[in-house]
Amino acid sequence: MLTLTKRAYNGEADLNAIANLINACDAVDKLEEGTTVAELQTEFSTPSINQARDLQLWSNGDGELIGFGFLWITEPSEVIDGFLSIYVHPSHRHINLESEIIAWAEGRMGEVQRLQQIPVRLGLGTRDTQCDRIKIIENHGFHPTRYFFTMERNLQQAIPQPQLPEGFSIRQMNGEADAQAWVEMFNNSFIDHWNHHDLTIENFIHHINEPCYRPDLDLIAIAPNGTFAATCHCYIFPEDNIRTGRREGWIGVLATIRNYRRIGLGKAMLLSGLHQLKSAGMNTARLGVDADNPSGALGLYQSVGFDKIYTSIMYMK
Repeated sequence: MLTLTKRAYNGEADLNAIANLINACDAVDKLEEGTTVAELQTEFSTPSINQARDLQLWSNGDGELIGFGFLWITEPSEVIDGFLSIYVHPSHRHINLESEIIAWAEGRMGEVQRLQQIPVRLGLGTRDTQCDRIKIIENHGFHPTRYFFTMERNLQQAIPQPQLPEGFSIRQMNGEADAQAWVEMFNNSFIDHWNHHDLTIENFIHHINEPCYRPDLDLIAIAPNGTFAATCHCYIFPEDNIRTGRREGWIGVLATIRNYRRIGLGKAMLLSGLHQLKSAGMNTARLGVDADNPSGALGLYQSVGFDKIYTSIMYMK
């Protein structure tokens, strides 16, 4: 009988084993979601993560890491959501370890509920092609809540020049000096979107100090009155591109404050971001979009040449 040991995250000494486990899973699942020790170090150091409570490891009798659970818990609002990432080594997916990881996450969210006195939910994401994973998720009482498309555009094809509405201008993000205004713009832009939880200034400052952050890919639209009206925040993940052999960038955030929608600002910002990615040497751009986005984002992306490459499902409980 297999002996399992569960324990909390012990800090940086665990990073190599966690990276190896995630990469072993990705080698079989072929989701192109591998990682490195440096990437995990950055992710786990996010201020809102409780390293002692939100990460859990399972080892076999030989001390080999075979399971890992990671909870990303949102800031308190009307409801607190915990989004669970599950990794079980491909050679141990027959022992029902996924159920143990889900049970741990449910217990952790119960702690959060008792502490905050706010309703909680637990979320699990999956590609729509992962039939075994979907069966496990549904067998544990989760229900599909939202569908997301990952889309791609070839940057070698012509990119139209952006046409800004009259009186608007674009500039790059100016580090921590712009942090409060950027966060306010972001939160005001997404307040009417599904599952919005306010971004905190603390988490945003952590993000703009990450190694792969580039100010030249963080564009801000300035309204005629001098306020922040929209952003196109792009990412390039060098480690991902080394793993895949591609030159790929991401449109991470495209946001427009409601008062400035329907005037072509979002499209102008998107095209500006694509030009920046191309200037940075990227051949393709990707993005993720809520299939039911209320602001018409899907149609916008299709209009500038993005095509869907896969679908993900968010299950909630």
